[in-house]
Amino acid sequence: MTDATTLVPRGRILVVDDQRNMRATTALLLKAEGYTVNEAATGEEALGVLSQGRVDLLLTDLKMEPMDGLTLLKRAVEVAPRLQVIMMTAFGSIESAVEAMRMGAYDYVTKPFKEGELRYRVERALERARLQAAVDTMATEFYQRHGMSALVGRSQAMRELTTRLLRVAQSDATVLIQGESGTGKELVARALHAHSRRSGQPFVPVNCAAISETLLESELFGHAKGAFTGAVKTRRGLFEEADNGTLFIDEVTETSPTFQSKLLRTLQDGEVRRVGESTALRVDVRIAAATNRDIELEVKEKRFRQDLYYRLNVVLLRVPPLRERLEDVPALAEHFLERANARSPRPRRLSSSAVEHLMTYDFPGNVRELENLVEQAAALAEGDELLPEDFPLRPQSRVLSAASPPSEATGLPPTDAVRPISTEATGPTLAEVVEDAERRAIVQALERHGVDLARVADELGVSSTTLWRKMKRLNLRPPAGARE
Repeated sequence: MTDATTLVPRGRILVVDDQRNMRATTALLLKAEGYTVNEAATGEEALGVLSQGRVDLLLTDLKMEPMDGLTLLKRAVEVAPRLQVIMMTAFGSIESAVEAMRMGAYDYVTKPFKEGELRYRVERALERARLQAAVDTMATEFYQRHGMSALVGRSQAMRELTTRLLRVAQSDATVLIQGESGTGKELVARALHAHSRRSGQPFVPVNCAAISETLLESELFGHAKGAFTGAVKTRRGLFEEADNGTLFIDEVTETSPTFQSKLLRTLQDGEVRRVGESTALRVDVRIAAATNRDIELEVKEKRFRQDLYYRLNVVLLRVPPLRERLEDVPALAEHFLERANARSPRPRRLSSSAVEHLMTYDFPGNVRELENLVEQAAALAEGDELLPEDFPLRPQSRVLSAASPPSEATGLPPTDAVRPISTEATGPTLAEVVEDAERRAIVQALERHGVDLARVADELGVSSTTLWRKMKRLNLRPPAGARE
């Protein structure tokens, strides 16, 4: 038997049995395998151990007094929902052990058991615990990176988008995301996934415009070995990779009618057929599709199948172009600058004149263009403060009138809606307007949350550091006793 002193702890196990000899022998065996083992003689004692610290695996006897193993199982998973449980039972109580598995136990082992059998079952249960912990960690990281906080902006258009997104996220309804290039359609799809019940499962994106028509079918549906030249082995498609998760099909209008027909069949049947195979495979996938085109016009012009359009357009999420929410530019610019500063040894800060300069621009490249401008300025600016001259804007750009209705054909404001920027100062400057709006927003958030500046920052969509910096610039004193 291996010397336990040479092993690094491999997992934390709690052994529960009202028979002292059986409990001690089992614990000794597991300790010799390098596990950290605690013992408990009763169910109540076991619950006390579970409430005090982390336990990966509960190994408990079924027949105990006064609390039996099934009752302990029920109460244990309430205390620690991710706990793995193996039930120890006599041969004549296998039915009860099966019932325990229905209640959430991972496995059972019958007494008297062989050392090898116990080791095998414990190893499997702990491997499951490790995988589950890894999935939880990835889901948390995914949510933190792609949750609603990633959708920066407090404009009316963004509030409407996020409200609609949250409403549909918990369902499995297919979502069509429509917006111009650079507006952040994939970010919306990732936020949708992060807030769904599938958030712990894969999010798989595919850009139809980036893959040739001949390869797209194989990419999505997979292929069998020898299905075509170069298919040297069987390959799973992205539908299979996204099973139980979300498949994001970007630029779906770039596909051919033939491919659209195959995609429609898959969405209707919930089955995929690999290229070169006749057997269908069941998949459970939530679909989010996106396009930067006027998809209704594509249907009208017979370039996109109408039946597929109706299958995809169960819920429509329209991502507004940046020119329709210029009030979000200051927050977005700060957000992108914080990210750039995190990668740079020389942090920069935005001047109010630079913000004013950016808000005179209509951003034909949308949020992606703003991000590029900020990163470029952070990399090339000579001083620590970013000034208007650090942001070279296209000279032909104009601010669009909010009152001008969009063209029916393109969905964009007509050309007569374009007006030049006035150079006459007839009122407060744009920087003053922005500064006043920031001051009022911070003051109102402080009134709601008092000394809890972390909640104030969260509501405003900025980091605590940015909030402190803004308050200092606006001469706003934090409340007495304020905490980050």
